[in-house]
Amino acid sequence: MSNIAIYARKSVFREDSISIESQIEMCRYEARGEACVIYQDNGFSGKNTDRPDFKRMMNDIKSNKVSKVIVYKLDRISRSILDFSEMMCIFQKYSVDFVSATEKFDTSSPMGRAMLNICIVFAQLERETIQQRVTDAYSARSKKGFYMGGRIPYGYSKISTTIDGVNTSMYQINHEEAEDIKLIYQLYSKPSATLGDVLREITKNGNTNKRGNHWCTARISDLMRNPAYVIADQNVYTFFKQQKANICSQPDEFNGEHSCYLFSGTNTNRKTWDLQGQNLVIAPHQGFISSSLWLTCRKKLLSNHQIKYCKPKNSWLSGKVKCGHCGYALTIKKSPTKAGRYFICTGRVNKLCDTDVPTIYADLFEEEIKIRIGDKLDNLSIKPKIGTVSETDIQIQSLRTEINFKDEKIKALVDRLIDADKTTVEYINKTINELDKEKRDLSDRITELQNKSNDPIDFKILHNVISQWDNLSFDEKRDVVELLIEKIIVYSDKIEIIWKI
Repeated sequence: MSNIAIYARKSVFREDSISIESQIEMCRYEARGEACVIYQDNGFSGKNTDRPDFKRMMNDIKSNKVSKVIVYKLDRISRSILDFSEMMCIFQKYSVDFVSATEKFDTSSPMGRAMLNICIVFAQLERETIQQRVTDAYSARSKKGFYMGGRIPYGYSKISTTIDGVNTSMYQINHEEAEDIKLIYQLYSKPSATLGDVLREITKNGNTNKRGNHWCTARISDLMRNPAYVIADQNVYTFFKQQKANICSQPDEFNGEHSCYLFSGTNTNRKTWDLQGQNLVIAPHQGFISSSLWLTCRKKLLSNHQIKYCKPKNSWLSGKVKCGHCGYALTIKKSPTKAGRYFICTGRVNKLCDTDVPTIYADLFEEEIKIRIGDKLDNLSIKPKIGTVSETDIQIQSLRTEINFKDEKIKALVDRLIDADKTTVEYINKTINELDKEKRDLSDRITELQNKSNDPIDFKILHNVISQWDNLSFDEKRDVVELLIEKIIVYSDKIEIIWKI
């Protein structure tokens, strides 16, 4: 037996919208006293169909339990023209009529179907217009130096302030944390220092940062790319101008009295790597890293990232080879000569390394490293205990799933910001920050597990691998190198390997 279905939906973040009960009452009137089955979703957006009672209703339609669907208003059931079109195809397939109580649409007639399609187009247009206004408002506030939420950078705390008569927030130096930041910049500014070197120095004796989180090279790299620490002067202005960033503040505002913010602009790449098209604005807070020190580290990171002569698959040693004189990476460059490939110092390319290193032909160099790996395994007297890596992999996968789940929750909260009032916005921002912290904690746990999973190695198997080296795939060779070698340092007269074992 087919029933009339009444569907009602309300977002909990729109307190001024009509209640679920009022919607149902209006739809009952449209049903003219006939028996109805109620489906209701309270606290769900209409931007998609990921709603429990909506799904239940659609399943009942496909089971031929519903002959007509009544809603209070069109946007109660869908705000997406794509979702609505798919829904109407299903209604038509199962001979289900659709009625909007207040808009007087009835799909049992051709005119009703035509008017309904026109209405859903305008409903989606309204939503997209709201989203664009939110985006424009965010951009306008960012360009004025307003605090736009998000994680407080390590080395700062947040305090209240007023900008152009508007209450907002700003950063204040946390001197205890700032000492860690200063040390990181000082260590990495040394020509031969790598991110790994900095990590080992600041994590001596198992030290974590002042917020209780574990350091890692990725976090250190992010810290040194963040312009929120720099004392913004004309040198900083010139650097970002050369990198083709959009500088939203006037040149004379880069006077060394404040720091700056970097936020997304027309470029959708990772914002702190590629600066072209990103927006830079003077911030109200003070920086505590000199421009000369910040630029030394920033240019070093930029150079390491941007100089790419060919893909990493041109050598299974890519990423491991460093110059012993300047500390910069050696990368593969193709050659039309018989040798085909050779390693070149990126520091020398950028005129940051003055030492002449003999030509390093890739084939000969790789053969030398393969021999040294074999010798290292032959001379190894203590074999680490073999562990169960699969259990660690399962834990890592579980943590990654949890991170993805929190990402979805954050995305859903961001979508609800559009319809939220001031009080609700504060609550949502607080919840997003909490979820973001939980994500970082999960990422730290993954890093710990990955580091531990590198310890248990079956060296008997590795001996067999070395004997079959020429038959291994490129990725298999890289995996062996990753297990055994921290880095390879090349001097003008010798090669030094820093082993993990």
